[in-house]
Amino acid sequence: MSGALLLTGIGQLLTLRGAVPRRGWALADPGIIRDAAVLVRGDRIAAAGPRREIERLPEARRARKTDLGGRVMLPGLVDSHTHLVFAGSRLEEYELRLAGATYEEIARAGGGIQSSVRGLRAARPAELERGALARLVQFAAHGTTTVESKSGYGLDLANELKILRVQRALARRQPVEIVSTFLGAHVVPPEYRRRPQAYVDLVTRRMIPAVARERLAEFCDVFCDRGAFTPGQARAILAAGRAWGLEPRLHADQLARTGAARLAIEIRAASADHLDRVTGSDIAQLGRSGVVCTLLPGASLHLGVPFAPGRALVDAGAIVALATDFNPGTSPTLSLPMAISLACAGMRLAPAEAIAAATVNAAYSLRRHDRIGTIEAGKQADLAVFDVADYREIPYYFGVHLTSMTLKRGKIVYARDGVRGWPRSAPGDA
Repeated sequence: MSGALLLTGIGQLLTLRGAVPRRGWALADPGIIRDAAVLVRGDRIAAAGPRREIERLPEARRARKTDLGGRVMLPGLVDSHTHLVFAGSRLEEYELRLAGATYEEIARAGGGIQSSVRGLRAARPAELERGALARLVQFAAHGTTTVESKSGYGLDLANELKILRVQRALARRQPVEIVSTFLGAHVVPPEYRRRPQAYVDLVTRRMIPAVARERLAEFCDVFCDRGAFTPGQARAILAAGRAWGLEPRLHADQLARTGAARLAIEIRAASADHLDRVTGSDIAQLGRSGVVCTLLPGASLHLGVPFAPGRALVDAGAIVALATDFNPGTSPTLSLPMAISLACAGMRLAPAEAIAAATVNAAYSLRRHDRIGTIEAGKQADLAVFDVADYREIPYYFGVHLTSMTLKRGKIVYARDGVRGWPRSAPGDA
């Protein structure tokens, strides 16, 4: 028997093979192969296709075999916007919002992001690492194999570096892939409230060079919105980041239309995220641009505000991605399948469009589409198996945990009872 693994009996294999990134009609083509099999060699996909063809391969005949019993397989989900490292929760704010307080009212009273900053600054790295590690187990349990994680709860040099160093340590000690983003420009911290330009200078002149020298991040992000940073400030910060090798991302037009989406287009950002308040003309320009529009329906649901115009963006030809925006204040969900369901129900995306947005397009936004986001020979064996007979059941059964198995680089990181060929318990079981 060879060291290869044959995953067979796949009722529907969603390969997502084809054009990258996906736009327009291509977003709705998941590249389905029915009665399929996938051959895994080491950390890579050796072959994927119809079961009869794959099982005839000499290597497949010698491989360990696992029959998935007609289940659905997708590429491992790619969560391209999270805030993984923090301390504590913001339960009090949740109740305040339910009683009618707005996000901005809570922030002016010292809550919101500032609350998370106080908790983060007081926490030791080991405490932060333990909390984030437990969350990563849950991400894997929902089929996620890659997460982008932002700093932004430190808001001073020492604590921003603390977050990014924790993320680097986590990336080395557990299997879920972590892509780090520097978000020192989340909001202006209280000590700089009366002199925001001094904080911008701190971010551009001290924080960004320090992050780049230690190679702690690949991207630089700014929360460009009412109550945070202006487009002019964001432009200066992202230009400084790019000069140090950090590709720009942008929190854009979530609470108000500030022109952040237009800025993302102008500077050719990798991604513009949220986009709840964009207008028709913004949508048209985004549709012609190369900027990924990362939509975050979990935040809209939790804040009780209208969803971003996902259907209009897809119809305009935009590159649409989906993410959880997992964070302790506005989107405390680790389930990308739930975000897919919300995108279907609240943004009117078709199931195939939402799944493409959470796999291949999300991978593209992280500049990893050459190795993740699709199922084809040569790609990493990042795979998610769902206990359904039809992929449309994943968003249909909203809030239901349907993941049977998650593999990262060919190794199991989550498995649930009932899948033949795997032990009843596995590393990462949750």
